[in-house]
Amino acid sequence: MAYRYLWTPLPLGPATARNRIVFSAHLTNYARDGKPTEQHAAYYGARAAGGAGLIITEEHSTHPTDWPYEKLIHGFHRDVIPGYQAMTQAVHRHGVPIFAQINHNGGQASSMYSRLPVWAPSPVADPLFREVPKAVTHAEIDEIVAGYALVAEHCAEGGFDGIELQCSHSSIVRGFLSPATNRRTDEYGGSIENRSRLLVDIVVAVRRVIGNRLALGVRICGDELIEGGTTIDDAVRIAEIAEATGQVDYVNTSIGVATASLFMIEASMHIPPGYALFIPSAFRKAIDLPVVGVGRFKDPLQAERALAEGHCDLVGVVRGQIADADFAAKARAGATDDIRLCLSCNQECVGRMGLNRWLGCIENPRTGRESQGVAMRRSAGARKRVLVVGAGPAGLQAAIAAARNGHDVTVCEKEAQPGGQVRIAASVPNRAELGDMVRNQVNECRRLGVTIEYGVAVWPGLIDERRPDHVIVATGAEPARPWWVPGDESAGRVADVREILDGSAPDGGPQPGESVVVIDELGFHQATSVAEVLADRGCAVEIVTNGMVVGQDLGITLDMENWWMRATAKGIVQSTDLVPMGLVDGELTLLHHPTGVNTTRRADWVVLAVPPQPVEWLYRDLHTAGWSVERIGDCVAPRRAHAAVVEGERAGAGV
Repeated sequence: MAYRYLWTPLPLGPATARNRIVFSAHLTNYARDGKPTEQHAAYYGARAAGGAGLIITEEHSTHPTDWPYEKLIHGFHRDVIPGYQAMTQAVHRHGVPIFAQINHNGGQASSMYSRLPVWAPSPVADPLFREVPKAVTHAEIDEIVAGYALVAEHCAEGGFDGIELQCSHSSIVRGFLSPATNRRTDEYGGSIENRSRLLVDIVVAVRRVIGNRLALGVRICGDELIEGGTTIDDAVRIAEIAEATGQVDYVNTSIGVATASLFMIEASMHIPPGYALFIPSAFRKAIDLPVVGVGRFKDPLQAERALAEGHCDLVGVVRGQIADADFAAKARAGATDDIRLCLSCNQECVGRMGLNRWLGCIENPRTGRESQGVAMRRSAGARKRVLVVGAGPAGLQAAIAAARNGHDVTVCEKEAQPGGQVRIAASVPNRAELGDMVRNQVNECRRLGVTIEYGVAVWPGLIDERRPDHVIVATGAEPARPWWVPGDESAGRVADVREILDGSAPDGGPQPGESVVVIDELGFHQATSVAEVLADRGCAVEIVTNGMVVGQDLGITLDMENWWMRATAKGIVQSTDLVPMGLVDGELTLLHHPTGVNTTRRADWVVLAVPPQPVEWLYRDLHTAGWSVERIGDCVAPRRAHAAVVEGERAGAGV
């Protein structure tokens, strides 16, 4: 496709975005001891090499009272400057400008790391951190402003081309801007002009330090999505105030508050792409400054459309370039179909951040390891004939990595389609984008010349016939019955979640009007997805879990809030702290483990989301027979898709 707008350069003050694709600011957890690392340089350098028009780094803290998470860059220390220089040089090597986002998180923080009181405009506790902050004095406000100026000076010395002030989803400036958190009665509170005073003070101070050498941008939240918070009308007025200073070169946008409504900032696949476009669209109608639009842009076609329809001047594509560092280059080369599309699953990017781990990607094993080289492990042997058994995420990734190393690779898949459990999970309507993982891997296999044979079951005799040099077994896992389910018909009608989704459940599975109890012992999408499918079918559904909350890990991927809303709308009952103890003639006995009291349920069907068992017989037979063989993914130990992809990459790259 000929993109009319996407590849047009755009001046931003003294800097120029090479094209309209922005790698916007986001957390990485790559910092060590408050300083940038070689991984930062390699990570941002890879996106510059991949064609991004502008890179904006993660936030750099401006004051010692701001330490909300462990691996934060402490921009107020001069010892960050060598790391800054390495970062900017890595990006400039590819002719791409790089801006530094600077910030003080204010009351959206904890004193756990700093051992200092949290600062905010008013003593209003954040709902996530639950710590009452100290209302800053005028002298402390001056200290905050000076901190921004100091960090801007460090960034200039470090070689950055611009500064972005984070005033949006997690910032002391946002705290002042929002009527929900600013309850001051002095000149920094009350009217929107007063609430914007700190923003203006910081803009003036930073511009005084950087002069006209660097660009200066402001990132503003367009709608906090909280009661009494900043609305789109407020945000437009704030953008006008920023522009009126005459010292701002562009405005970036955001939606939500990083603690109270985080699920809308880093929206999962349940939220439609472009969901936040109303914000930059409103800004562009009110101001003349270039505006950056954000909000789950998955592919360059969506970005081009946002530009063509006049919603924004630049498009922030973050997770799309986390998944594929060459996102922009592939689009520019006309190879849009080769882009590894982001799934918006949030499992290894957003989810890892919540667990204090470094940023990765469920489908790109190189993300987060850019500083380690091209591949996780690389062999230097002769060309080999490699047979991969199973075309799920582990097998396909192994095939990709082995073919990338120059080997002759064949994948045998017993089913008529690739994807394994991922393909089945993607059959749920609101999880369909998970299927992009399969599409991405199959496209990469095709590009690398991998042969995929469908409808071919592998047994030791087939290996004897084909005599490959190496076999990689990725046969996955199969449903297992827990101890409390009898092995005969006395249990009643029982099915695994996989059997419900692939249509192999007895008698076609639960029918409209029937009652279903779904057992959730996995704590993720398996139980909740199937519960929605059955509720949509017209069944009366209850989910029972031994945990404190149904689908407990949905909170990590920011799916929990929307799940609750959908479950309530569909009448799905959620029951917690219940351990299955037996199932006889359709009667389910449950132990309420906090009290030790037994209760029962009688339903037409019991559907199981319980740990599966590995399919490992083929590996064991081939290993016993002396073949060069290894196993990966769920046939080693059933886990989630990222583990399968990582093991596939390791195995294929090591052949």
